[in-house]
Amino acid sequence: MVLWELFHTFFFMGFFSFGGGYAMMPFIDAAVTKYGWMSSEQLTNMIAIAGMSPGPIAANSAILIGYSTAGISGAILAAVAILLPSVILVLTVAAFFIKWQHNPLVEAIFYGLKPLVTSLIIFAAISFARSNHLVAFDFSFRSISIWLIFVLSLFVLLKLRWNPIYVIVLSGLLGITLYS
Repeated sequence: MVLWELFHTFFFMGFFSFGGGYAMMPFIDAAVTKYGWMSSEQLTNMIAIAGMSPGPIAANSAILIGYSTAGISGAILAAVAILLPSVILVLTVAAFFIKWQHNPLVEAIFYGLKPLVTSLIIFAAISFARSNHLVAFDFSFRSISIWLIFVLSLFVLLKLRWNPIYVIVLSGLLGITLYS
């Protein structure tokens, strides 16, 4: 039953979630909550690992959730389920896109989807901020230090244009220093 839930969930998620892996996060969060596969904190940790790992974050998240839920078979099934719709859709779109890419209706559809994708990514960011207690500020050492890491990370990414890999490594080292 769990394997079917994993396959069904990630297959449909792969078909109906547009905008890349981060835009899928609200759907992944809803599925994890619905089926009780893991706690919100566990999901946040899994997504952090998936985001730091090479490859698409949605596939990495599916693999980690599948493995956590049903071992190796769950990981493989979740990976196939989330990637199969992309393969099907990309092959189908590729067959028609060249011919229809300048069609005004097709262009209008893409203009309509761009703000949706942005809102899904922002929604995912706000959801993770809530689950990581970034929204509820309480002046504790942990809360202040989390905010400082967040602000400094955002600053060096946007203003100093650091490579995200460096920011990930330094944030992890700060976490070790501050929380162990």
